[in-house]
Amino acid sequence: MVVRVLRLGHRPDRDKRVTTHLILAARAFGAVGTVYAGKRDLTLEETVRDVVDDWGGDFSLEYSDSWRGVIREAGSRGSVIHLSMYGLPIQDVIDSIRDDPLDKLVVVGGAKVPGEVYRIVDWNVAVTSQPHSEVSALAVFLHELFEGSELDASFKGAKLRVRPQARGKLVEEVRDGV
Repeated sequence: MVVRVLRLGHRPDRDKRVTTHLILAARAFGAVGTVYAGKRDLTLEETVRDVVDDWGGDFSLEYSDSWRGVIREAGSRGSVIHLSMYGLPIQDVIDSIRDDPLDKLVVVGGAKVPGEVYRIVDWNVAVTSQPHSEVSALAVFLHELFEGSELDASFKGAKLRVRPQARGKLVEEVRDGV
């Protein structure tokens, strides 16, 4: 199963950090790529390219001026999941989503999500029914989908990696790129 993420309604002046964090969470928690819609943001694209270059992995970032087209295409060959506080509780549907072998597109909102999104996806899923960040919802959803296996992922081609330690922080250069 391949998982990609669609970020709706990116607004560079308002969402720059949130969209960047959403994309980085998607990458770190097991998605293979993200498509974003809204306003094109070349700075965002460069930032993500730099992270992938330094920290490794085969992760793609694309821009689309048609979120409907992205959902339609993904739905024609896979399943589409919309993360929303108004959806069905994740704990009630995650097993069904996980058991579905098709590729997945996970849709996360930015500005007001058009009502059409709720009608055209396969699942509307709530990670709690309280207001919170789309970044946290995505991280929790992917963690549940992959049952924690994403926490042990290694990223091929990495130039940098964190050396875990109890105190302080250490980032080391990787010689072998694994």
